[in-house]
Amino acid sequence: MKSAEIRETYLSFFEERGHRRMASASLVPPPEDTSTLLTVAGMQPFKPYFLGRETPPASRLTSSQTCFRTPDIEEVGKTLRHLTFFEMLGNFSFGDYFKEEAIPFGWELSTQGLGLDPELIWITVFGGDEELGLGPDEEAIEIWRGLGVPDERIVKLPRSENFWQAGPTGPCGPCSEMYLDRGLDFGSEDDRPGDDSDRFLEYWNHVFMSYDQGDDGTLTPLPQKNIDTGMGLERMAAILQGVDSVYDTDLFRPLIGLAEERSGLTYGADESVTRAMRIISDHSRGMTFLLAAGVVPSNEDRGYVLRRVMRRAIQQGRALGFEGSWLGDFTDRTIEMMGDAHPQVAAERERIDRWVRAEEESFGRTLDRGTALLEEIVEKALADSNSWISAEDAFKLHDTFGFPYDLTREMVSERGLSVDDQGFEELMEQQRTRARSRAGVGGGDDRHEQILAFAGAGPETEFVGYEFLRSETGVGALEPVNGRALIKLEQSPFYAEGGGQVADSGRLVWEGGEARIADVIRVGDDQVLEIEPSGADANWPPAGATVEALVDRTARFRTMRNHTATHLLHAALRERLGTHVHQAGSSVRPDKLRFDFSHGESLGPEDIAWVEDRINGWIKDGEPVRWMVMEKPEAEKLGAMALFGEKYGDLVRVVEVENVSRELCGGTHVANTAEIGIFKIVSESSSAANVRRIEAITGPDAIDWFRERADELTEVGHLLGDGRDPVRAARDAAEKLSAASEGAKQAARRQQGQLASDLAGSVEEIGGLEVVVAEVPLGNPKEILQIAKQVQASSGATAVLAGADGESGKVGMVALLTAEHAGRGSARDLIAAAAPKIGGGGGGSDEMAQAGGKNADGVADALAAAREYLGSL
Repeated sequence: MKSAEIRETYLSFFEERGHRRMASASLVPPPEDTSTLLTVAGMQPFKPYFLGRETPPASRLTSSQTCFRTPDIEEVGKTLRHLTFFEMLGNFSFGDYFKEEAIPFGWELSTQGLGLDPELIWITVFGGDEELGLGPDEEAIEIWRGLGVPDERIVKLPRSENFWQAGPTGPCGPCSEMYLDRGLDFGSEDDRPGDDSDRFLEYWNHVFMSYDQGDDGTLTPLPQKNIDTGMGLERMAAILQGVDSVYDTDLFRPLIGLAEERSGLTYGADESVTRAMRIISDHSRGMTFLLAAGVVPSNEDRGYVLRRVMRRAIQQGRALGFEGSWLGDFTDRTIEMMGDAHPQVAAERERIDRWVRAEEESFGRTLDRGTALLEEIVEKALADSNSWISAEDAFKLHDTFGFPYDLTREMVSERGLSVDDQGFEELMEQQRTRARSRAGVGGGDDRHEQILAFAGAGPETEFVGYEFLRSETGVGALEPVNGRALIKLEQSPFYAEGGGQVADSGRLVWEGGEARIADVIRVGDDQVLEIEPSGADANWPPAGATVEALVDRTARFRTMRNHTATHLLHAALRERLGTHVHQAGSSVRPDKLRFDFSHGESLGPEDIAWVEDRINGWIKDGEPVRWMVMEKPEAEKLGAMALFGEKYGDLVRVVEVENVSRELCGGTHVANTAEIGIFKIVSESSSAANVRRIEAITGPDAIDWFRERADELTEVGHLLGDGRDPVRAARDAAEKLSAASEGAKQAARRQQGQLASDLAGSVEEIGGLEVVVAEVPLGNPKEILQIAKQVQASSGATAVLAGADGESGKVGMVALLTAEHAGRGSARDLIAAAAPKIGGGGGGSDEMAQAGGKNADGVADALAAAREYLGSL
């Protein structure tokens, strides 16, 4: 059975049994999920439903979720089944069915839908735990028995194997796993599920979320029991396609075949070749999906994960003898294989290709240099009969030459050596300590939990801020906290921070009191206000009271201008630079906007001017801005852009700027681009590796900026003699400055020519050869070298000159030897002997060498050292 058929069989089976099919969520978790850098489990996108913080779209769901895990990355390629990127098939119940239906579903799909031999299926169940106060999961055992599984194929395992916990506290419960017995060819008669052998292959885990574990370890039954199951697509493909390894399935074979074609080598013929091809095939899949999810290569967080798999793949390709640019062929093949099941990957082909080519080119240079240096270090270690390389050598490769430490460790292990991990980490920590910001944060987790608890204590607030900036409404709940108060309104016109847009400011007014809005916190589809007293005393409205909620109109409209301008900026950048540009972050405030976007190069003045002109053109055109709510598939058909890492529900809000762009966006916007007034980019810089940042202003802020520049320009004109036409005055001044500069250069050349002529007449004999050893009134080695060449050309003698710059204090020295002198000595050795006298160092060749320093008082001693060296030849 092909992998696509397995995936469809699974999803269709559960659809027919009342489950709603969900598309795979992004590999980048939504911003509110900070538990992991990447999606690591099939249930992760549904955590808010399991935790009861959000309502699921249906009580039964099923999905094939792409996942990425790195803990076993160094095992990839060595074993038959370790992967970084994989698909997890799953079915989920939120307070609907439990064990009595979940277990029969697993049995029916395994034996009938997928055709597994029921006599080869073994089961593991939770065997109980004294610390938890739980006995064996007899309920699950009885259900398996009722399906015909004999006791000898039901294995009880401890808490470490068959009890699921998301963390030290929170939802948890026993689990039951399904294993396939692959026979004695893969193990011994005594092997059992859970043993460290390949005979029993675990293919489906059923988690029965039954309890909430408290801080003290006690278990409380959950009011709503949930089901979370996971079946690895790659592992099931290996079973149903009758192969020993996931790498022999149709999910990998086309990539391995491409590696064979590229290298001329045969998969399976050699251990190192097999491992390299497995790594390339796994990492090609992973990098394709990470890039499609909006991740870009960098040295931090998920960008580092991507860079690591890309560089491991590149290094393994080099080991196989791949030449030229080749990595893009593997990502293209991945898209061909998986684009039908995951159309978001095919849609990002251009972006994927761009980043793959850029990383391959940049790391190729690092790999060449680093591999050569590492080879020298390894050879020295072997020659010295060491079994390891030093932390200092590994750190130098990493810090100076950009060679990844994990690659160093992996490559030296292939030569039978190890690295001093602890020593390397100590050096890294020393570096981090030097560079670490002194800023500190605290209390965030406690506040977050407090707000979540408060939000759940009252009815959900209705947001009316798209239509109204004022609302007369009731107080749903209130809780004083440290001189401030948390409050929930029945209706709120205040926008809660989200999607890059800051929260609204404003006031609450009620009979006998008033409070300022300090913050508006988004909690799923709900919100909580944090308020502070307007006067000296804290005076809060009682629960149930009527209040007038007033948004700060000026701040809101400034923010709206900037938010719509952000959409225009995104569209203009994609038009100018290419469709690989995607938003990587933003901050929309009343005073300015900040927009981060994926792009590997800085923008030139022409790019910035073009983008500004394009945006101001759209503003002048007065394009209508409208928003509508629709189902997500309909929005995608209209070409609406979604932001990477954002989580969207079934219904989405689409903001359309007519003739410009459509984006999924929950923010507030002007009704027409003309309301923006004017747009100006004030800075463009690097935000992170392969991410650029633009800061811009609009409306009155931009007008003020231009007024200030106009005033400054007028002042410059006055200083240059013509306040009415400062540009003409600047041109005149530039011409005069250029003429003066050229005159100064000519005078300097004449002065240096005279100096060289005078020095050429002061030839002396040292050691039987003619030399000029003299002090000059210069400190720049390049300028001194020019004089030395003139001296030698005029006199035919060796020239050794040194001097100091009276203004900067810099000291320079040059030795220019004749061929006869160079045959007996070396300019490089002369400089090595003399340069310490001027507090510096240098280098060069036998004929010419130079040095720089800071000790002007040492010039005479340096020249004396030069004389001594020449006299010894």
